[in-house]
Amino acid sequence: MSERPDHYARGIDPIDAIESWGLSFSAGNVVKYLARYQHKGDPLGDLRKARYYIDRLIAQHESDE
Repeated sequence: MSERPDHYARGIDPIDAIESWGLSFSAGNVVKYLARYQHKGDPLGDLRKARYYIDRLIAQHESDE
């Protein structure tokens, strides 16, 4: 396994939380991007990626109504 990138070397590793909580792919990506956005070179890029996955989750739940 590769070394843990610096943007994940703070506190709880997002993959551990994602797996522990049993999150879907989209929800897991929201957690991942929110956990790292302040620690990478492109915070807005990661926030936009999180928003993309949040929008997908919203659309999925709206179609279930």
